[in-house]
Amino acid sequence: MTDTTLPTPEVIPPYTTGWRLVSIILLVILAVAAASGVGMYEMFNAQIGHLQTKLKNVPQTKYIAVLLDGKQAPGVLVTFDPQDGLLMLQRLTDIKEGPDDSMQLWDNSDSARPVPLGVLTPKLKTAQLPMTEKTLSKVTQLAISVENRGGAEAGRPPLLPYLYSGALIQKAL
Repeated sequence: MTDTTLPTPEVIPPYTTGWRLVSIILLVILAVAAASGVGMYEMFNAQIGHLQTKLKNVPQTKYIAVLLDGKQAPGVLVTFDPQDGLLMLQRLTDIKEGPDDSMQLWDNSDSARPVPLGVLTPKLKTAQLPMTEKTLSKVTQLAISVENRGGAEAGRPPLLPYLYSGALIQKAL
């Protein structure tokens, strides 16, 4: 004779289904929180990268000078941005060179031996001179003289008096 009795299904206590449901809900919440955290971390890194790129493109003035004329009035604003390696000289007055003259910038830190730094482009409101930070780190005084066209000859002192002069200041970035 065969036993035709079916196995009885396991009876699950009613309190365990509640715990299973709570566990599943908590796992879903944990997964969503982890995905959100990873997303926020990636977004934060992207923002930092964007701001670093933006900061690199912002001019950083490291040296500044206001060159004064004989009456102590501002004549030329000098700034230097180490990122582009250009010394910017902005004329603050309407004084221009004659047709046979050039304005020349000098390192006048040692007034007995001025060192030529470059000739300004005629008639430009803002002139640019290529310069290195190493060169400017030793300069404390700047001066501009009016020279014959093309600037002073090599080894020759500037024609005096200076048109403009002033202190070069290194500022914190």
